[in-house]
Amino acid sequence: MAAKKAGRAAPNMGAERLGLLRSELARRGLQGFVVPRSDEHQGEYVPPSAQRLAWLTGFTGSAGVAIALADRAALFVDGRYTLQAAAEVDGRAFELLHLVDRPPHAWLAATLAKGARLGFDPWLHTPDGVERLRAACASAEAELVACPDNPLDAVWTDRPAPPTAPIHPHALSHAGRRAADKRADIAQALEAERVDACVLSAPDSIAWLLNVRGGDVPYAPLPLGFAILRADSTVDLFVDPKKRTPGLERHLGNAVALDAPSAFGPALDRLAGKRVRIDPASAPEWVLDRLTAAGARVVRGSDPCQLPKACKNAAEMDGARAAHRRDGAALARFFAWLADEAPKGALTEISAADRLEAFRAEGALFQGLSFPTIAGSGPHGAIVHYRASPRTDRGIGRGELLLIDSGAQYLDGTTDVTRTVAVGKPSNEQKRNFTLVLQGHIALATARFPRGTTGSQLDVLARRALWAEGLDYDHGTGHGVGSYLSVHEGPQRISKLPNTQALLPGMIVSDEPGYYKAGAYGIRIENLVAVRKTDGTAGPLGFEVLTLAPIDLALVERKMLSAAEADWLNAYHARVRKEIGPLVDAPTRKWLAGATRGV
Repeated sequence: MAAKKAGRAAPNMGAERLGLLRSELARRGLQGFVVPRSDEHQGEYVPPSAQRLAWLTGFTGSAGVAIALADRAALFVDGRYTLQAAAEVDGRAFELLHLVDRPPHAWLAATLAKGARLGFDPWLHTPDGVERLRAACASAEAELVACPDNPLDAVWTDRPAPPTAPIHPHALSHAGRRAADKRADIAQALEAERVDACVLSAPDSIAWLLNVRGGDVPYAPLPLGFAILRADSTVDLFVDPKKRTPGLERHLGNAVALDAPSAFGPALDRLAGKRVRIDPASAPEWVLDRLTAAGARVVRGSDPCQLPKACKNAAEMDGARAAHRRDGAALARFFAWLADEAPKGALTEISAADRLEAFRAEGALFQGLSFPTIAGSGPHGAIVHYRASPRTDRGIGRGELLLIDSGAQYLDGTTDVTRTVAVGKPSNEQKRNFTLVLQGHIALATARFPRGTTGSQLDVLARRALWAEGLDYDHGTGHGVGSYLSVHEGPQRISKLPNTQALLPGMIVSDEPGYYKAGAYGIRIENLVAVRKTDGTAGPLGFEVLTLAPIDLALVERKMLSAAEADWLNAYHARVRKEIGPLVDAPTRKWLAGATRGV
């Protein structure tokens, strides 16, 4: 149902909690401290026990960092969250800064006093991130100090306990490959690089590698823990014993040893003299420090599970298609219901989000949402990652746009879809801007590109129509999506930001251009697409559209579309009607026929 707040500070508590932290820092001889959104695993969603940024600042978005100095404090968020942060955070206590335009390390270099000691928790920062902090401190002639324990935890007196959700096997019919085969492949690659072992800290990598799933964080079926994969394909898995379930050890097999988290450090110590690979972009700095102190020869490299996990196998692709058909049926039922109920004037953002979740929950293999539903009515639609709360819940009014960004976790796949619908008659401006976004969406969906092409090279296709009118959006165009895993995964993405990872067959990415008019409305059209071969084994690549949901024709300005764009829209809607129609009731099927008519 509607997302609940966890650990969030009330607006008038930001200054109070900041004062508590400053007192603790002074007691430790520190003049500042860095509070990231991340936990020890650098995941997008973190358990309540790790929501330190929300507790301190009140900001509940999925990306950001705060820096508390003795006399100043700042919160850094990206373009998705600028409006949300302004609404949630006490601006008198925290300066609100753009994470990209003025990153934390640049602010620190210009702000830290000479000789200041800046603390950080080495469990919550990656080696790459620590290098940037260290360079900023050096520039300011300040000192970066690794704290043996987190000062914020000392003042967070009602901090929740760490999660202990059970770990379950993930069926081979959904995973598509035996865990032993995955371990053998990656171990062979490590051996070829003369690497003795690799430390895995990303929960989705561990879950994928061992064909297990859990429930330690909201919205993603992940078990939190660490693992060491050796070149002989054996694995040491470090998780709380409370998470073990009957049959888990049999599923993992003799080559996987289970141990408690307290054994992780000593296990790293035993790698003295070995060549050990860690991912400097995702592993905790604590792991690097421990390995270095033990005398291991650290090899920096990407997480070896990341790329094979991103390239879905045949079973995972079949599962994704099946999950999207069921999801599409739920979406059709919801939008048919919305068409009847919204004009009555009684619906709110939360009631709409709850109803959509209820439709999804009736489908087979449903496990929960893949992220908190974004239901933004009118001006709330312009807040890119808006989350309705009882305090902000807004009625869905006639003449407004409603932006619904939602997704679900199914045992056979993960979905993420955004539709923008008009409640009542849209304005000419809304139709024009919606059609510009649609043109960008179609341009990306129909792209053909040579092998070796990265998402950053394709990003301009989704923005070209908007750019021609002097418009843009301040977020990426596409993110990777897991297979009953995280709704956001790498290494692929489609963004202005440089990315060296080529798009490969089997990767699933989103296609989600948008436009946001602050204080008025937001527009986003998002489908998930899979990279596929288009012409033989060595020919160009393209995209297979997975999402099956109508695009609101009331918002389409037909005269702006080229013949090819209109043909794409008609063909897409014909496919939606053909594949979803048999899965829904007669009234929904009648609505679907009208919603997918030709333009």
